[in-house]
Amino acid sequence: MFDKSTAKDPDALIHHTPPKDVRDRFALRLVKFMRVFADKFFAKRYGHRAVVLETVAAVPGMVGGMLQHLKALRRLRDDEGWVRELLDEAENERMHLMTFVKVAEPSRLERYLIIAGQGVFFNLYFVLYLFAPRTAHRVVAYLEEEAVISYTQYLEEVDAGRVQNIAAPQIAIDYWKLPPDARLREVIIAVRADEAGHRDRNHEMANELASSA
Repeated sequence: MFDKSTAKDPDALIHHTPPKDVRDRFALRLVKFMRVFADKFFAKRYGHRAVVLETVAAVPGMVGGMLQHLKALRRLRDDEGWVRELLDEAENERMHLMTFVKVAEPSRLERYLIIAGQGVFFNLYFVLYLFAPRTAHRVVAYLEEEAVISYTQYLEEVDAGRVQNIAAPQIAIDYWKLPPDARLREVIIAVRADEAGHRDRNHEMANELASSA
């Protein structure tokens, strides 16, 4: 599990797990393909990128939690903690979204993109998790690898003065228990640490599913 004590060390945060087989390579290429569109549309508008992408990032945990719950019911067995963990991940990603909505104040177009992106991604991810849960977790893990990179770049923009280091939204201060005078920089560090944790755990889940197959 990711150690948040390393949250301020980019070298400890940015980590890539090489694909092991064709399913892993598919997951990685899919994520890289999605990254191209994000980079083209948002460029360096990292706050707006976060708003749209976090609404998608909150989908996998909810889908995985639901399908793991139903699987446990069908097989009359314990879920081994997966359901709660995946739902907690979905809730954490939702809080990322609520935070960056306050930071970026998305436009009407971006709100439409949120609706469209969530609708498409939910259905695609549902089918993927239903038939290939290992690949689904690997997709999430590689998405989180890219998220860590994006938030690191966002932090660099703040440190360079190209993005204003505004006061942290109250919702972020309450959720991450930040100091009352916390700024955007502290929020990005906290979110980036969450994403690194999700990255590592989803790689672990994919490995566990591979070993039990």
